[in-house]
Amino acid sequence: MVNTHVKLPGLDLKNPIMPASGTFGFGDVAAKEFDLNELGAMVIKTTTPRATMGNPQPQIAVLNDGVLNSVGLTNPGVDQVISEKLTPLRQQYPALPIMASVGGESRADYVEVAQKLSNSGLVNALEINVSCPNVAQGGMSFGVHPEVVEELTKQIKAVVDVPIYVKLTPNVTDITSIAQAAEKGGADGLSMINTVLGMRIDVKARRPLLGHNLGGLSGEAVKPIAIRMINQVYQATHLPIIGMGGIGSIQDVVEFMLAGASAVAVGTAHFQDHLAAKDLAEDLPQELEKLGIQDINELVGQVKFN
Repeated sequence: MVNTHVKLPGLDLKNPIMPASGTFGFGDVAAKEFDLNELGAMVIKTTTPRATMGNPQPQIAVLNDGVLNSVGLTNPGVDQVISEKLTPLRQQYPALPIMASVGGESRADYVEVAQKLSNSGLVNALEINVSCPNVAQGGMSFGVHPEVVEELTKQIKAVVDVPIYVKLTPNVTDITSIAQAAEKGGADGLSMINTVLGMRIDVKARRPLLGHNLGGLSGEAVKPIAIRMINQVYQATHLPIIGMGGIGSIQDVVEFMLAGASAVAVGTAHFQDHLAAKDLAEDLPQELEKLGIQDINELVGQVKFN
């Protein structure tokens, strides 16, 4: 019998597969189609202090090897997320590990949202989305400054009772320095990578495809970047990593874990198949057996370099 059980801070996972934040909403739609207990965990959409409407349309451009999106952090605000989304989700799934994603435009925003989500008693862990634009620093992402990441992590850790996973942006020169800053600030784990900043242009209209001009690239196109960065961070820190960036098959799951991820999140694959995470979780034991893998945890970081 293949062991797919993975234990991470705050997350006791029956398998290492979960949806990536933002690609599965708040789980309420999916819960009507299948039992979310089949997943390792449920990760909800990023939550901010107040309701936000996201970026101008069009927000999505589907490419041959990925998706460019500028959806923004569309959500009803933390109080409504707790009462209207998390409360019914937890009632329906009392044993399912739930991770909430935290965003904002200032440090105070992050602290407020993280504290409320932690105090709700409805979540097992928090993902801190440091790719949000930092209004105080001219709109640059929080996650590009090591000192900001360290300080933000410390401030959040001081007010929450659940483990926190800092979600790293790949839009930096050296991702290991950001990961080490999160570790220094007291993070319990890391989640990576977020989307790669990109742009596509409609040559007839001579305008960008997205209403917001720039967007985040995800999907198969970013997979080699994600795997490289995960391996670098695995070697540079002692924190467990939830890996993401183009996962669509069991082979991808194994590859990400060999690079250093302890668990994985499925995102863009949901654009082609909204049951992608469920299907992967279902197929995992049989596929691992075919690959001769008895315990999925033994894969972590075991890539053999040439």
